[in-house]
Amino acid sequence: MSSLKAILISALCVGSLAAMSNAGAAQARRAAFGALTDGTRIDAVDLSSRAGIRARIITLGARIQSIYAPDRTGKPGDIVLGFDSLQQYFDYGNYFGATVGRFANRIAKGRFTLDGRAYQVSVNDHGNSLHGGTRGFDKRVWKIESLHSGSSASVTLSYVSPDGEQGYPGTLHVTATYTLTDNGDLRIDYRATTDKPTIVNLSGHSYFNLASSAAHFSTMRDLLQIDASHYTPVDDTLIPTGTIAAVAGTPFDFRKPTPIGLRIRDGNDQQIRYCHGYDMNFALDGRAGTLRLAARVEDPRSGRVLEVYTTAPGVQFYSGNFLGGAFVGKHGIIYRQGDAVVLEPQDYPDAPNHPNFPSAALAPGATYHSVILYRFAVKR
Repeated sequence: MSSLKAILISALCVGSLAAMSNAGAAQARRAAFGALTDGTRIDAVDLSSRAGIRARIITLGARIQSIYAPDRTGKPGDIVLGFDSLQQYFDYGNYFGATVGRFANRIAKGRFTLDGRAYQVSVNDHGNSLHGGTRGFDKRVWKIESLHSGSSASVTLSYVSPDGEQGYPGTLHVTATYTLTDNGDLRIDYRATTDKPTIVNLSGHSYFNLASSAAHFSTMRDLLQIDASHYTPVDDTLIPTGTIAAVAGTPFDFRKPTPIGLRIRDGNDQQIRYCHGYDMNFALDGRAGTLRLAARVEDPRSGRVLEVYTTAPGVQFYSGNFLGGAFVGKHGIIYRQGDAVVLEPQDYPDAPNHPNFPSAALAPGATYHSVILYRFAVKR
């Protein structure tokens, strides 16, 4: 049993939010969120559960726009960053709450070789490709395929990425299913199929502030734990060097609960300097393909606890380093550096260019399936 799981089992006074149940079935309701300049409608789907958790998903980027969860007093608060208006998502970027792809994270110089053929995809980050390039899945309008209410509430969204979009081979049919369970877990199932060999790496890019995104508290005091004994060091453009290094003795050792801000200003660590804080892929312990606990975040002010489970081989931890106070988000709050915790379960960055990394290739006839599960609790 990993140390992370052992601590969770032995933790005292952590109450499941399922205990805060209310009468009535879980609900999925559709509403308008806005429209693009060409008139294309953007919809929102509100998911609610008897556990007191509510989530709003919008069709722009199949993204999470809000999650409301109660604190230790039972008061609900919105715990993800984002915007109230559609235009702000275009104006300020940063992938708030979005589904990112076709390839989440970075590809060096936007180049990779698959089955002996070289490909060039669009670049948008210091000469590299980030989160699918200049117009990734976060900027696409997804289609609502189905809604479900009952013992759980869910919405399935779809997008068809044509052959050659952003330089990627193969027509990719993608679905993202958000399910809010009766006990308040929010689960994301990503699935994809292709008609040509391609690469796929999908992830959710939610910015969490468990004190509530309306409270304007930094996350630097939050306790973070990541079930990873190794990480993938990067160069000065945040591309992995190919090494899979031990976290022991580094600022990247979060195997025990550690305040995020404790070592984030360690000027002696080159990796911290490259990332301006934390922006690093962790090679998760346990077997990829099985749903397992990857990370845990605890906010000591509100008592809220977030557990992140995944089937992916890695998780990118980003500490909101590039939130510079330049714009106002939801609730009239200016988003500052360190105001959020981002945990992105995914394949390793630049995986197509490192044979020693788990493969991100998808062949015709196969189905890509990756799961992210967010579990919410409170510590009394």
